Amino acid sequence: MSPSASLLLLLLLLGLSQALPLPDTVDITTGILTSNKGSDEILLEGDLLVPRTRNALICTNQNCFWKKNSSGLVPVPYTVSSEYTNSENQLIVNALQGFHRTTCIRFVPRNNETDYVSVENQSGCLSFLGKVGGVQVLSLQRPGCVYYGIIQHEFNHALGFRHEQTRSDRDNYVTINWANIEPHEAYNFDKQDTNNLNTPYDYSSIMEYARTAFSINGQDTITPIPYHNVQIGQSWGLSYWDIIRIKRLYSC
Repeated sequence: MSPSASLLLLLLLLGLSQALPLPDTVDITTGILTSNKGSDEILLEGDLLVPRTRNALICTNQNCFWKKNSSGLVPVPYTVSSEYTNSENQLIVNALQGFHRTTCIRFVPRNNETDYVSVENQSGCLSFLGKVGGVQVLSLQRPGCVYYGIIQHEFNHALGFRHEQTRSDRDNYVTINWANIEPHEAYNFDKQDTNNLNTPYDYSSIMEYARTAFSINGQDTITPIPYHNVQIGQSWGLSYWDIIRIKRLYSC
């Protein structure tokens, strides 16, 4: 293993040592979708909020992304609701520091910035896609959404990343089993015109759905190909390729 790879592995392990993991039987997306059942919000792909002022789902310019400063870092201001306990606040900080250790993203407490992420205890685990301008709510319902992996998942949406199984080339890597999907949820599996940043499909991505997401019968809605038994839907946090994509998107 190269020195740089060894260092990356060490940093990841240090971050995860501070994480509150999901229960062994629950992956990130199952935790999110369970928490989001009954939400009054209009959601895409299970946890993406629909902008009421413009379509942020197609980014044709750099306004959808957070700006790099003169130091080469990308500050993302945020606030956290007073409804969270001290331990929950610390867990949110720990999850965000996982980005700091491996990328040029810096989530910083808001001072007087106009554009910022507001972490709130609303109904479900929800985020807008990318920077939408002004205050943008990122919901982490307590206690169901206040887990290390879920926090990173939702903040990765706020950086501009979609779910893995909706990427433009997904049909080369997974089979979507439409017959097993709840009919009114089928739109959540629509392919998107994504920028894949010259990276491979990542079954271990923090943004990958679980096998049975939106299943109507408990059977797989997503099956990896050609090796059907590849594990998908993880519970720990940013994968190697998640980190590479953030660094490429923001030119870290």
